[in-house]
Amino acid sequence: MDHRASRTGLFILGLCFVLSLLGRGLGESFTVFLLPISASFGWDRAEVVSIYSLTALCTGLASPLVGRLFDRSGPRAVYTLGMILLGGAFVVAAYAERLWQLQITVGLCAGLGIALTGNVPNSILLGRWFGAKLPTAMAVVYSAIGAGVLVMLPIAQLLIERVGWREAYLILGGAMLVLLVPLSLLPWRRFAAGAASLTRQQTVDHGNDGWTLRGAMRHHAFWALFATFFFTAIGMYSIAAQVVAYLVDAGFAPLQAATAWGFSGVVLVAGMLGVSWLDGVIGRRPSILFSYAVSITGLALLWLLQWYPNPVLLGGFVICFGSMIGSRGPLITATAMSVFRGKHVGTIYGTISIGSGLGSAFGSWCGGLLHDLTGSYNPVLGFALVSVVLGMIPFLVVPALRERQ
Repeated sequence: MDHRASRTGLFILGLCFVLSLLGRGLGESFTVFLLPISASFGWDRAEVVSIYSLTALCTGLASPLVGRLFDRSGPRAVYTLGMILLGGAFVVAAYAERLWQLQITVGLCAGLGIALTGNVPNSILLGRWFGAKLPTAMAVVYSAIGAGVLVMLPIAQLLIERVGWREAYLILGGAMLVLLVPLSLLPWRRFAAGAASLTRQQTVDHGNDGWTLRGAMRHHAFWALFATFFFTAIGMYSIAAQVVAYLVDAGFAPLQAATAWGFSGVVLVAGMLGVSWLDGVIGRRPSILFSYAVSITGLALLWLLQWYPNPVLLGGFVICFGSMIGSRGPLITATAMSVFRGKHVGTIYGTISIGSGLGSAFGSWCGGLLHDLTGSYNPVLGFALVSVVLGMIPFLVVPALRERQ
């Protein structure tokens, strides 16, 4: 790429990072809204966590539709609609009086908004600008998940403590709607065109069609990647939805718990970039397997915290679990987009991403249900451990993933 195209690509990378930070940060902020909403309405844990589960479910199920919308209408329509849904959902949620109202706003509408500003449109757009460097670019964007947790959780907690959870939703939603103005003024046609050199090369390499969704679904790599997204998300989000509540129950102050979990955003950046760096040194499969091993270590440290609630174990958990919670995403995304290239890549990758949404929803809901049924977090931790191991298995046994270094 020439100098001008490089600058444009870096600007787009920064833009995708900010959009993902806002979307995912708002989605994960529900972890600090959980306790005050429960106290306000007297709902049990499974009922309240169902809101978070619906967010994840909608994000996943909407992914192929988001990919198709991007293929047809481009990034301006996708990102603008996403910001409208996010902002509007939080504003309306401030006036909710029933569980179903929060499920529709913070669950369904915000989940769709996150999908429209998240990894599916970002990966398609960045693929047009970064080519072979897409894993590194996606590592930067995926780290926005952690940055969103770092920024949005303490902000949400402070707003809740000072003005209440309803007013906090109103302020956060209003801020998203205000940001629509600068977003609409960007040169989206230029952004959507991609780097000229990459566009020409892709046309030569893959012709006009490439893979179709039907053809991709007949390939074992499609379902292997789907399973990896699904089981890994179950393991991660059965914990993530309740981690602040877990830490509070273990003896930490609410703001301390929210800030500690928010700090996972800092270590997640290092984890994302570190695993992507390892990809170039030791290969993709060993890098992904290493990230799973670190995640399992984080689960063990979290288990110990219920008996030994001290800063050392808390820091170890945040570093191990927090740094790896999405570290596999950039490499899995790059693998999927490398295998299934062509003009339908948005739809194909979006369909694979359903696995992540389904896993996030199922995992968070099951985590809340297990806690309600047993009154303990130990079954939740065991459930998460088994799911993480299942998510790792495709990279151990599936030929297309074993061979793709």
